[in-house]
Amino acid sequence: MRVRCCRVFGLAAGLMAGMLFVQSANGEPWPQRPVPLIVPVGPGSGVDLLARLFAERLAERWKQPVIVENQPGADGLIATASFVGKHDDHVLLFGPAAPISVYPFIFQTLGYDPARDIVPIAQAAETFPAVAATASLKIDSLAELVALAKAKPNALNYRTASGAFATLFIGFLRGEGLDMVEVTYRQDNQAILDLGADRIQVMLAILTSTLPQVQAGKVKLLAVTNKIRCPLAPEVPTAAEAGYPPLEFEGLLGFFGPREVPTELRDRLSADIRAIAAEPAIVERLAKIGVTARGTTPDQLSAAIEEQRAKMAAIVKSLAGAPMR
Repeated sequence: MRVRCCRVFGLAAGLMAGMLFVQSANGEPWPQRPVPLIVPVGPGSGVDLLARLFAERLAERWKQPVIVENQPGADGLIATASFVGKHDDHVLLFGPAAPISVYPFIFQTLGYDPARDIVPIAQAAETFPAVAATASLKIDSLAELVALAKAKPNALNYRTASGAFATLFIGFLRGEGLDMVEVTYRQDNQAILDLGADRIQVMLAILTSTLPQVQAGKVKLLAVTNKIRCPLAPEVPTAAEAGYPPLEFEGLLGFFGPREVPTELRDRLSADIRAIAAEPAIVERLAKIGVTARGTTPDQLSAAIEEQRAKMAAIVKSLAGAPMR
């Protein structure tokens, strides 16, 4: 009995060791060194704060530093191309899924192949894009916005926060037969201030970024684009609930690996990210900033990306199918 118990114990220990030390592409235990985490936005942004929160927890698990590298610009194309060019299974990407799901339809050149070069690992969180309007319009719903825009063509100015949101909102405008004037900004912070000051009238942006203006009574939230309501603003309906399902779009934030990452390592990384996303302290901390923790498997993230891809393909096709930039 002792021999048999020892053998069982030894087998279990071996399995545990295998789980803890998954091999990288070169056959060595992973990680062998610090892990850079490329983030396509600047320091201090909401996405950056989430990246650093997960990086801290992952470093504790992996016993190696996870170093956030901010590479903002060009709607995330700079960071994504940089990440792909590393060809290193120790380098990860954190951010929206748009460089995979959306950008192939709106940019003529990317500098990478989304299907070949980027491996979905796990969704970490869900943000809440929202349609907001200046309070001076005195409207309370998407339906009222549509009615006002139809009554006053080209009288309303709008801003959207990124290439993905721009395509989504233009598709919405075209589908409803609306004419609004787009205003471009270098920084969305200025656009949000201008929305509160009535220099622009409508904006599609992350809900939490507009909250100070909402709380000041200068901005009204009309709908979120997600499938569910935002816990931080439960009174705001989803676009589908408001009667405009074409505006539905998930705010996916996830981890991605390079094509060099082995499947076994990908699955282990996904399990670690899901475990962190399920921690009560993480769930509570994200909820306070209007973000929902959402750990998923690689297959689940891939399915969500495919859903976004199909939606964007349909929008671009409705806009004559030509690249928008």
